[in-house]
Amino acid sequence: MGKATGFLEYKRIEPKKRAPRERLQDWLEMRLPRMPEVIKTQGERCMNCGVPFCQGGVLLKGMVSGCPLHNLIPEWNDLVYKGQWEEAYKRLSRTNPFPEFTSRVCPAPCEGACTEGHILEPVTINAIEYEIIEKAFAEGWVSPKKGKATGKKVAVVGSGPSGLSAAYYLNAVGHEVTVYERADRPGGLLMYGIPNMKLDKKVVRRRIKLLQESGIKFVLNTEVGVDIPVEELLKKYDAIVLCIGATKARGINVEGNKLKGVHFAVDFLKANTKCLLEGKLEGMLNGGPAGKALKSKKSPDSMSDSVTDSLAETAESGFISAKDKHVIIIGGGDTGTDCVGTALRHGCKSVHQFEIMPKPPAKRNEATNPWPEWPVKLKVDYGQEEAIFLYGQDPRHYCINTKKIVGNEKGEVKEVHTVEINWVKNSQGRMVPQEIPGTEKVWKADLVLLAMGFLGPEDTLPGQLELERDARSNIKAADFQTNVDKVFAAGDARRGQSLVVWALQEGKMAAREVDKYLMGKSRI
Repeated sequence: MGKATGFLEYKRIEPKKRAPRERLQDWLEMRLPRMPEVIKTQGERCMNCGVPFCQGGVLLKGMVSGCPLHNLIPEWNDLVYKGQWEEAYKRLSRTNPFPEFTSRVCPAPCEGACTEGHILEPVTINAIEYEIIEKAFAEGWVSPKKGKATGKKVAVVGSGPSGLSAAYYLNAVGHEVTVYERADRPGGLLMYGIPNMKLDKKVVRRRIKLLQESGIKFVLNTEVGVDIPVEELLKKYDAIVLCIGATKARGINVEGNKLKGVHFAVDFLKANTKCLLEGKLEGMLNGGPAGKALKSKKSPDSMSDSVTDSLAETAESGFISAKDKHVIIIGGGDTGTDCVGTALRHGCKSVHQFEIMPKPPAKRNEATNPWPEWPVKLKVDYGQEEAIFLYGQDPRHYCINTKKIVGNEKGEVKEVHTVEINWVKNSQGRMVPQEIPGTEKVWKADLVLLAMGFLGPEDTLPGQLELERDARSNIKAADFQTNVDKVFAAGDARRGQSLVVWALQEGKMAAREVDKYLMGKSRI
C-alpha cells in the first residue's frame, strides 16, 4: 500500500507535541494534530510489504511484535495516502474498537515491526491512526452501534480497556450489557491510571457517552463482591466477564517502606486525576523550583508566582502533593514516567527515577535483538523530556538498587539509600544483581513513589468464586472461560500486566467466546 517509492521520497516526521515550556503549565494533552498533507506523505511511506509484520501481533522472546489487534495497517495507510479518510476509518474500526485510546497511549509495537524500520525509519503508524480517528469524530462518522436483541444478559465487571472492549462487542451483537465499576467514573485505567496530558479525560468521556447511547448500562461506585454479592450477578445474568485488571501493586521489601511519604505510584496518579476532574488543582501548577525554572526560561507572564498547596482541601480524595518536595520514583517504566511528569507539574524541588536494569543502548543491537523483535533501545519519553528541559539532565539512574528508606523523628521519609549494581550470571546461569562496593549513595527524599508494576488481580472476586489461578496469580481462563460455569475473564486479570492494546484484544476475544457460549456460534 502507499506510494511505491514513497519511503525513498519522504522522511519520517514525528508526531507533533506541544513544547515542554508550554505543556508544563497545564494538564492538557501534549499531542497536536498534523496538517492532512503531512499525514498523506507519511501514509505514502508505507512500502506495500509482501508480509506486513506490522499487523502480526506475535510474541518474540516474551515481547510483542506487531499489533495485537491485527489492525489492517497497510490498508488504511493506503487510503489516507489517496485521501479516502472515511474508508480509512472503516478499515481501522473493523479491528480496533477504540483507536482514540491506542493512538495516544500505545507504545506502537506495530512500528517496531515495520519492515521499513529494518533499514530506515518506520512508518508513523500511531500518528496516522490518531489523525484518522479524530477526523472520524469531527466528521460524525463514529456512531452508536447496537445489534438485534438476543434476550441474553451479560455483566462485565470492570470498565478498563478490556471491559469496555468486551462490552462494545457483546452489545454490538445484541446482548444486553451492564458494566459494573467500583470507581465513581467509568474507564478504569483509562480514566484514573493514565494522566490527562497523555489521555484527556474528555476523550474517555466521549467514548463512554457513545457506549451509553448504544444501550450499554454503567453501574458506578459498586464493587462486585463487596457492595453487591457475586451470587446476585450469577442469578441475574446469562454470562459474566471479569475484567478486573492486575491492580495489586508491587511493593518494595526494604527497611522504611511504611514511612509517611512512601506511596504506590498508582495511588499518586489516581488521586491527582480525581482532584483535577473535580477542579481542585487550580493554581497549583509549578509552584516550586520548576515554576521558577520556567520563568527563567521566559515563560509567559501569566504564570502564577505563588500558589498554595492543595493538599488540605483535597485530603478527602487522597491527594498526594509533590510540591516543594524532593521526589524519588522507584521504577523506570511508563508509570514512572507519568509520575515524573505529574511531579514536575506540582512544582517539585527535584525528581529522580531509579531503574534496576541497565541503560538500554541508543540503537537496536541486531545481534541480540534483531528485527522484527520489539526494539530494545533508549527512549526519551515526555516526562524525561520535561525534566531535561527544566534541569538539564535525564532524571533516570540505571543499575541502581534501593537498600533502605530512612525517616525523621515524625516517621516521615527523609532519605533513600542506594547502591549501584552489575548484572552477572549465577551458578544456574541466571542473571542476578551484584552490588558494586563503594557506590553507596544517600538521596534527599520527601516523597517516594513505587512504580514497580503489578502482581496480579485482587483476591476478592477470584476467592469468592473459587477461580483457578496460575503461578503468577492470574485467573486461569483457557479460551477465556474460567473453571466456573458462565464466568469468563479477560485483560490483565487473565494474562497479567500488559499493554492497553492487548487489553482491547482480550476484551474482543472474550466477547467472541461469550457470544459462542450464549448463541452456539459467534458473530464477532
